[in-house]
Amino acid sequence: MRRERPTGVYEEISRSGYYPQIVTEGLRDALAGEEVRAHVVHHEPTFDREEIRRHMTVLVLTDSRVVLVHTDEHPPDDLLPRHYTSTTSEAVAIDRVRSVLVTRMVSAETQELEEAVMTIGWGAVSHIDLEPARCSDPDCEADHGYTGNLTGDDFSLRLSAAADGGGALERLLEFARRLSAATTGADLAGRDG
Repeated sequence: MRRERPTGVYEEISRSGYYPQIVTEGLRDALAGEEVRAHVVHHEPTFDREEIRRHMTVLVLTDSRVVLVHTDEHPPDDLLPRHYTSTTSEAVAIDRVRSVLVTRMVSAETQELEEAVMTIGWGAVSHIDLEPARCSDPDCEADHGYTGNLTGDDFSLRLSAAADGGGALERLLEFARRLSAATTGADLAGRDG
C-alpha cells in the first residue's frame, strides 16, 4: 500500500488551529508507531444555542487498523467547572471492518460531486428501525407484527464541496478506496490517488 508523507496528517491538524497539540498527542498515542497510509481530517463548528462549539474528527488508515480520533469542546459541567476539551480515540483492526459504504451526491445540472458520505461498520454499533407490518388488504385489521431494518452504523463522515472543499471530498473517497482494498487484501500501491 502506498505510504503518505509521515507529517501530512499532522500538518493538516496544525493548520486547522483546533487544539493541535491535544489532537496530535491523541493521534500519536493511538497510532502506536504505525505509519499513516491515508487520512481524513474534518474540523467542523456546531451551533449550541448561543454558543459555537467545534469538533474535529481525524481518521487514519494504517497497514493493520483504522484509527479514529474525535475531539470536542464542552461547556462547564459537574465534571469540570470550566470549558474543556475531550479527545477520544478508537482503533479497529482492518479484519474487523465489515462494510465500507460510500454515498456520492452529484449535481444533476453540473454533474459535479457536491457531497459524499462514508460509513464504516465493524459491528460495535447497530440500530434497528421498526414499523408495524402491513398486508395488501386495506380492510385488514389483523396484527402482522413488525418489520424493519438492522443497520450497522459505527462511524459516518459527511463532507461537502461547499463547506469542506473539493480536495476534502477527494481525500474522503481515496480513504474509502484504500480501506475497501485493505479489507480485501488488495494493494493500491500503483494507483495515482
